[in-house]
Amino acid sequence: MTVLGEPGEVFLLTHAVVRSHLGLPTTSRVHAIDPVTLKTRFQSPPLPGGPMWPGGMAVLANGMLLVVYGRYAHLLNRQCELHKSQQLPVNAAYNSFVVLQNGLVVTKNLSSTAPAQLSVLNPDTLDFASATTTCPEPSIARLSAQGNTVYVMGITSVIRYHWNDAAQCLMQDVHWTCHYLKDAPQSYAWDMVLTAEDAWFMDNGAHNYRLSMLGAGLNDAPNRLHRVALHDSSSHQHWQVSGVKGGAITNPPLVDALRQIVVAYDSANRHLKAWRIIRHASHGTDVELQELWHLSQFGAASHMLLFADTGELCVNDYQRFNEQVVILDIETGQEKSRVRTGGLMQGVVFPSAGWQRDIYWSSMDRLTRIHIAPHV
Repeated sequence: MTVLGEPGEVFLLTHAVVRSHLGLPTTSRVHAIDPVTLKTRFQSPPLPGGPMWPGGMAVLANGMLLVVYGRYAHLLNRQCELHKSQQLPVNAAYNSFVVLQNGLVVTKNLSSTAPAQLSVLNPDTLDFASATTTCPEPSIARLSAQGNTVYVMGITSVIRYHWNDAAQCLMQDVHWTCHYLKDAPQSYAWDMVLTAEDAWFMDNGAHNYRLSMLGAGLNDAPNRLHRVALHDSSSHQHWQVSGVKGGAITNPPLVDALRQIVVAYDSANRHLKAWRIIRHASHGTDVELQELWHLSQFGAASHMLLFADTGELCVNDYQRFNEQVVILDIETGQEKSRVRTGGLMQGVVFPSAGWQRDIYWSSMDRLTRIHIAPHV
């Protein structure tokens, strides 16, 4: 992934892959790159990681860079010099982190069998700010947060924890939980998107991604889009995305809160779909989804980007060994621009907006800068 610092600052997080296939401990590295040429200006030493899983990075309010990759958290300065490392409790990969409104950092191990564990870190020292919190079940998806509340996507249920200042720990909200897979054949969900009213996510996350998500689903059921009201978790709704068997995803939907539009996809079967979110006072906290557009044979799998001022949606469209990035009008699905990145693998990670109305597109084998070409 890339993250932005001060104007002109772009930081790139990379990690080792080959060593993981050999069963060896892996490392990550941070690069400060030129925002246009992508050439490295500074780079960190290899950062200890251990088990491999794409990690996460942020520029903190204290000006430091924070990386969570593998079993370690690292603090670096803006010249990518390492200041502090912290080994995390579980000998497993930790899949990124969230920063709470109070500045505390919460991270979680990726777990498919044992209950997941939440660790809270001081952003200045990486010391543990509280005892480890054990979740009720395993969790594969990344954490989400709003204010000082952390949302955990378990393999069957979604729950949340509030930071308690008096007790100096995370406390589960026992009045808010949703068993999203109750009586359903689908597999676990991935990351969730939070708005002021709702949590949105997709299920059927089990897949066998290698080069792409095409045909990678491991469950016969179609994948679904879910909504859970933040103020009342009993208000839970779901909708099929494509309705095609064997649907699968590895990322969250996108929500345009300004236009009240939600966009979801079925990566395994190549479908991309958008709905208008309709709220009726008579329906309580439930909503109605009104289909806006549906693109079949469209290979979306990565995190999507929204340029809210223009309503432009940035998404990938993958065909075999051919990664393309497409700009769509979020209201109509009309294609406005398309460019081939040169990547051979389908992106399933974290693009970001740049400084000059440009995009840094990350995939497993390539970083591409996409920008508006001047008129000739």
